Amino acid sequence: MIKSFLRFLRSFKYAFKGIFYALHTQKNMRFHASIMAFMFFFLLRYDFFEISRGQFAILALTCGIVLSLEFVNSSIEAIVDLVSPGYHKLAGIAKDTAAGAVLMSAIAAIVVGLIIMLQPKAFVAMGQFYATHTGELIAVIAAIILDILWIFFPRPDVKDAAKSKKDKK
Repeated sequence: MIKSFLRFLRSFKYAFKGIFYALHTQKNMRFHASIMAFMFFFLLRYDFFEISRGQFAILALTCGIVLSLEFVNSSIEAIVDLVSPGYHKLAGIAKDTAAGAVLMSAIAAIVVGLIIMLQPKAFVAMGQFYATHTGELIAVIAAIILDILWIFFPRPDVKDAAKSKKDKK
């Protein structure tokens, strides 16, 4: 029973390893995760938006679907690269279709987000708040700049094993 429990705990280690791999190597994963982190930060930190628990749950579920499909897409890309290191039409179809699934879920998430969060009064209140709280505005702008750097300029010491020429031979 203890061995079974330890195996169970070890499975979390591998899952987190996959999450960190995707965040470190996949630009689109970093983009989606960043947008969602900012959205949830604003929803939880301030009370600008009038959102019910059910609406919050729908947003969380929609975001979870996007991130999950991004993980599946990364997995499919790695497997396709492993079995088909050169170009093959079917490999391209598999990769493009997986990327299309992520895109469709992201579009759906945007629509859900707009339906729930498109509240003009909330944006006016946010503008008024930041007009009088410049320190917080500067902190948010700094976070956005750091986030953009993290998305588009990841650490150079982190290598994507799926794109390594050594692994493709």
